[in-house]
Amino acid sequence: MSHVLTLVADRTATSLSAAVIERVRAAVGGGQPDVLSPGEAADIACSAPPDAATIERALEGLPIDAIVSRHRGRRKGLLVADMDSTIVTSETLDELAAFAGLKEKVAYITRRSMNGEIDFAEALRLRVSMLKGLGLDALEKTWARTKLTPGAKELIATMRGHNATTALVSGGFTFFTGRVAEMLGFDMHRANVLLDDGEKLTGEVGDPIVDRDTKLHTLLELAAARNLKPSATMAVGDGANDLAMLREAGLGVAFHAKPIVAAEAKARVDHGNLRALLFAQGYRLSDIRGA
Repeated sequence: MSHVLTLVADRTATSLSAAVIERVRAAVGGGQPDVLSPGEAADIACSAPPDAATIERALEGLPIDAIVSRHRGRRKGLLVADMDSTIVTSETLDELAAFAGLKEKVAYITRRSMNGEIDFAEALRLRVSMLKGLGLDALEKTWARTKLTPGAKELIATMRGHNATTALVSGGFTFFTGRVAEMLGFDMHRANVLLDDGEKLTGEVGDPIVDRDTKLHTLLELAAARNLKPSATMAVGDGANDLAMLREAGLGVAFHAKPIVAAEAKARVDHGNLRALLFAQGYRLSDIRGA
């Protein structure tokens, strides 16, 4: 069997029952199911990539993600992850703008940028310029509100525990990526630098801008450093500035993503949390660390 179909349930909404697994297996003509986590995840071996529409019909609208990967080389040696709305639940720039009374205006520009409707660097500079004069205490207040996405700890701890390199690369800011990276144990982080005068934001962002090209370059750079082929890498993100690295990675996962990203990514997680990325690599519940 050359491919594997991994089913992962959103545990807050449903359970992956034996009946559902069997219904999908029969629909795709797969092999004997292998339960990775009872009620949560299972693998079905397939002789070829199963048809997405067939899988969707068999799932009957249940909040269960279906990820197809090649059987060979499932476990990846490198993970490059976006931060905002991926590793953390919020868009940190939007939340920061709330302290200037500009959250809705900034969030509107963010949505357009993440949907690929406007240039990322242009949108970033515009949003940051709107924050000129905002006190630095707003950064600390925003950090206090920032929450990790469920499964983030397990994802990073498990992959690092199995000798994978993990990188956090964000179009956001080093103030946040540095803290998230330290909290979760990422090997490195890259992001933009917010400029200030020691008391307030200047409304400027340092050059160069961390954009889609930076994310792609980081994936290729770290893969080369580890002597890994692109097929041995994984990337995850939700916005248009993640698409280049998602396309290049061996397994590029659109995580609760914007429509343009979900339509083009090799794999999607629309319902579950970040543990789905571990099950997609064949990790079992007993392998997962950091829970």
